[in-house]
Amino acid sequence: MSVVVRPVSSWRDRREFVELPYRLHSTSAVWVPPLRLERHFFLMRSQNPLFKHGDAQLFLAWRDGRVVGRLSAQYDDHFEDRATGMFGFLELEDAPDILSPLLEAAASWLRAQGRGRMIGPMDFTMNDECGVQIDGFERMPFIKQPWHPPYYAQRCEEAGLAKAEDLLMYELVISDRSRILPIVLKLAERVEPKHGITIRRSSRRALRGDLDRFAEVYNEAWSENWGFVPYTKPDLDAYVQEMQLVFDRNWVMVAETAEGETAAIALTFPDINQVLVKMKGRLLPFGWLHFLRKKWIIDRVRVGFLGVKHAYQHTGVAAALYVEHFDTASRTPQTWGEMGWILESNKNMNRAMEAMGGRVVRRFRVYERVL
Repeated sequence: MSVVVRPVSSWRDRREFVELPYRLHSTSAVWVPPLRLERHFFLMRSQNPLFKHGDAQLFLAWRDGRVVGRLSAQYDDHFEDRATGMFGFLELEDAPDILSPLLEAAASWLRAQGRGRMIGPMDFTMNDECGVQIDGFERMPFIKQPWHPPYYAQRCEEAGLAKAEDLLMYELVISDRSRILPIVLKLAERVEPKHGITIRRSSRRALRGDLDRFAEVYNEAWSENWGFVPYTKPDLDAYVQEMQLVFDRNWVMVAETAEGETAAIALTFPDINQVLVKMKGRLLPFGWLHFLRKKWIIDRVRVGFLGVKHAYQHTGVAAALYVEHFDTASRTPQTWGEMGWILESNKNMNRAMEAMGGRVVRRFRVYERVL
């Protein structure tokens, strides 16, 4: 039977869209099922901030009355290139005739929105889950990381998608200071006495305000990077709600001058995926018990963001934040983790990760197609 692609247009379609990865990956030893309730909320126009500065259409691929694939098409008016649209939420059975009609449906929708190029996958934006996994398949994903079986990348290549950028994840054993190059430690020691910059921890009460500081740093430091999308107030309002479930004051660090100006910030989170894998996508009947036990379960973190304003990049404050992560690991249950994603083209950050003893353990590829 041939594949038929149709837009998601009903509650039943939406449910099929959400459920497909649970069916496809149920036998995987490493895939982490997200909470179904969270996935439904994430796709709602009233809940996701994308719909305040963009739009999206979801598609399902059907064969003989059953769903065999899914894809989204979307655009984000905050993306650096207004002529570019995106595709995302890539899931499909292992068959060679599914992805091409899904991509063509997405391309047709984007052309109608005036877009001449599409990149992806991303769910929905560059600040969400991005890329197709092309190595590290045997590792359980961290929070906000996609996981795909190897055939996904193969199907993307067969469909004629071209590489746009690779996103790298580095493993860091942050309980072992001996992995740090001595120059990093030396730079970190000078930050406070020479530049008057200190590092403080955030709190739940201060978190929303500290996310405004994060946006200041991110929107300045990342503005020239490939695929940059700024954080806006609605984005941060949604982000703080997500963070409440994973926030740990030990791991959100703000570097400030004596005058209170933000110099740098690091957002690091205990990896809630170690809990979600036990919950199997549901809070009920007993998933919530695993969540309540999370501080005894989680032994790893994801360093999601570490950035420095341009004016303070000569001070060594990045080194101080790196070392602070190692010191924090010495007194918490979390002793290792992953840093990223980091753009393959971001030479400075890649060198910094190597200086910390990091090694690339996962790679995600973002593809592109001219429409």
